[in-house]
Amino acid sequence: MRVAIGADHAGFLLKEHLKQTLQRLGHTVEDFGTDSEASVDYPPICMAVGRAVADLRADRGIVIGGSGQGEQIAANKVAGVRAALCNDLFTARLSREHNDANVLSLGGRLLGDTLSLAIVDVFLGTEWQGGRHAARVEQLREIEREECDGA
Repeated sequence: MRVAIGADHAGFLLKEHLKQTLQRLGHTVEDFGTDSEASVDYPPICMAVGRAVADLRADRGIVIGGSGQGEQIAANKVAGVRAALCNDLFTARLSREHNDANVLSLGGRLLGDTLSLAIVDVFLGTEWQGGRHAARVEQLREIEREECDGA
């Protein structure tokens, strides 16, 4: 799978751990930064990850910050992105099955390496169910189209 990944300074160490592990597992990972624990603003990084997913250059994206809240918000500003903040396996599974989420947001100050990797594994390995959820996801796409047309 092609995975776009990015983090601010608070998520840097977790990003590096996840990137190395994903590559070791055979995934192609494109890193959109940051490259250290020096303070950096997260919006441009999350937007770049989101654009890679929306433009189909990546199958899924992962954004990481201190809590993951701001990163989720920033990624969701990109049309075509459905970013989900997940702190457990249940929300990771449902974000994919019910919402067809394509970007995962994680809190580097909230989650350890082991749980984060388990969440990523569920997120990457869970298929969208479609079915009764398809109409809802289509409604989200319609909202995006209306917002883009009105901008």
